Amino acid sequence: MNWKSKPWNAGFAFGFLVLCIAAAMIAMTSHAPKPARSYEPDAIQRALENVTLPPGFKIRLYALVPGARSIAVGPQGKVIFVGTMGTALYAVTFPPEPGGLPKVTEFAAAIPKKYPHGVCFSAQGEFFVVEQNRVLSFAAAESNYRDQKITPKIIVAQGSLIPPEEESGAHSARVCRIGPDGKLYISLGQRYNVPPRRKLPQYNQWGIGGIIRMNLDGSGREVFARGIRNSVGMDFNPRDGSLWFTDNQVDRMGEDIPPEELNRAPNAGLDFGFPWYGGGHIRTNEYQDDTPPEGLVFPEIETPAHAANLGMIFYKGSQFPSKYRGGIFFAQHGSWNRTVPIGARISFATLKPDGTGNNAEIFAEGWLRQDGSYAGRPADVAELPDGSLLVADDEVDALYQITYEADGGAVPLK
Repeated sequence: MNWKSKPWNAGFAFGFLVLCIAAAMIAMTSHAPKPARSYEPDAIQRALENVTLPPGFKIRLYALVPGARSIAVGPQGKVIFVGTMGTALYAVTFPPEPGGLPKVTEFAAAIPKKYPHGVCFSAQGEFFVVEQNRVLSFAAAESNYRDQKITPKIIVAQGSLIPPEEESGAHSARVCRIGPDGKLYISLGQRYNVPPRRKLPQYNQWGIGGIIRMNLDGSGREVFARGIRNSVGMDFNPRDGSLWFTDNQVDRMGEDIPPEELNRAPNAGLDFGFPWYGGGHIRTNEYQDDTPPEGLVFPEIETPAHAANLGMIFYKGSQFPSKYRGGIFFAQHGSWNRTVPIGARISFATLKPDGTGNNAEIFAEGWLRQDGSYAGRPADVAELPDGSLLVADDEVDALYQITYEADGGAVPLK
């Protein structure tokens, strides 16, 4: 076709270019599935040699898992389940011997899935999978993980977790936990950088841009917390039962604002300030002239802007030194909205004696290269039965294991 033969071609080409740029920006900010990649174990292990840790800690490649994002360790200690932002989730068996790579199989492959990111277990061993707009459970997943035709229970039917028209590639990475009250807690990110006012009543009703909870059979749904932009990590403090969660804050406000957050919800009904605040005490441009609601809750700990705090856990084990027991490990996935990249690391936060936040520090870093590219991007953390730390990395499709050597003797890798 001769593009110069039609008088409307210039306008058409310009419009097409605008659409392409818009699509690229959406892709950068979304969690859309990435193309399949292949990384050699030796290359990943070499990259880990550049990761720095406190004295006594070591890191190694644990498993190769496509699109590894969120982690749930089975209560029987037999299988690790890994959620993704694609169409598959995976079962990882423990290595047959120290240093060996475990077997990785797709779990429930016969069941179509969309963003099966949220994975968590009840104390009784029921395995929950929270997709973009559906919740499933499996009664005996740890025992029957090889069964590709395993039948799930539908906890929340497709299209009922959020209104179907609110489905988006952006901010659809759900996370879940079972609370001390025996209820299922689910984070629901909203799809905007900052939502328009017309959406707020609907979001408030559904708990979008918040955390909801329900009974394990899906009944009794209620909004637990509001005013949250996009939480992709949460855990309960075993000491006082309070829910803590990370929150990814507003983009395009500047290199160093607004801060990322670690938040604490000791009870239901709290509002954490979004969209009036874009992170910490920084007002959003869109709502800067509005009077915020009363009684808003501000973060317990603020961390650097755009580092992208994702998965987090309270460390309950005893392998690591006493400093880390009862504290919070959290993954910082790494920035896209910054000229000088930041993140791609694991950080650690301490608590005060009263259970409130103290401060945070970098625990493991080195995945961010000097040229700004990533050799890895930690997305979640979990604790293995031996007290070592498991890290998911969706940049190189891997799980890592971090162990501690006490008194110069290596702790066995289980």
